[in-house]
Amino acid sequence: MILRRLSQSLKEQNWTAIWIEFVLLVAGVFLGIQVANWNQAQADARLGRDYVKRLARDLNQDLASARAQSAYYAAVLDSVRKTDELLREQDPDPRELVINAYRATEITYIAPVRATWDQIVSSGHLGLLPGDTASSELARHYAFDTAQDIYRIGLSSTFRQVIRKIIPIAMQIEMREGCSDVRDHGGYVVGFIEHCQFDADPKTLMAVAAELRSNPAVAAELRYQYSVAVSASLNIDGVKTGTKTALEGLEREMAP
Repeated sequence: MILRRLSQSLKEQNWTAIWIEFVLLVAGVFLGIQVANWNQAQADARLGRDYVKRLARDLNQDLASARAQSAYYAAVLDSVRKTDELLREQDPDPRELVINAYRATEITYIAPVRATWDQIVSSGHLGLLPGDTASSELARHYAFDTAQDIYRIGLSSTFRQVIRKIIPIAMQIEMREGCSDVRDHGGYVVGFIEHCQFDADPKTLMAVAAELRSNPAVAAELRYQYSVAVSASLNIDGVKTGTKTALEGLEREMAP
């Protein structure tokens, strides 16, 4: 409508009308751009708030995983210490020695939940996160998968290989069924069975315990396994602390 009137005014050389129509046209374009920018800003703000809520949900899940893994590796470290004590006893309980030696080799891994973060980064939406969230603890949380690194180190442990070569397969099966890992609904290992149910032939048990005591590699590699277990416990505690800090930062951003 404005363009048609402007065209007509130009034909008639009605300069006053031309000026008025031009101002109205420019004002209309300007207001249209402003409204579009405002709508986009509102959409970006809503998306940013949605990202924060989803990240908080993911971090809560990661924090629960870190706590479970922290307790797990604390139990592994305890079994390392108990194995050392039992190996130095004159007449250790064979069952306790085998159980603790086996548990001292255990490892676990729960993958962090990072689908939301990866979506934000791949979409170039880091700027939609409020405050300094993206450049602080949150970015550090997703920068490195410490739990996976711990798992890989534990998987390549020589002590783990030595122990699992000594303990017969049938005995390992029995231990895994009644004396090993507890898994959550997702299949992730989150702890040890509290009350160990482990039946084994006494003669076989004594023979395995005797080999654990007589094999020099067991005691030698156990000393290094202690360092592995301590590092795993400390590092996963660091993950737990970092995740909690990142979550607290998000919760502050979500506060009204």
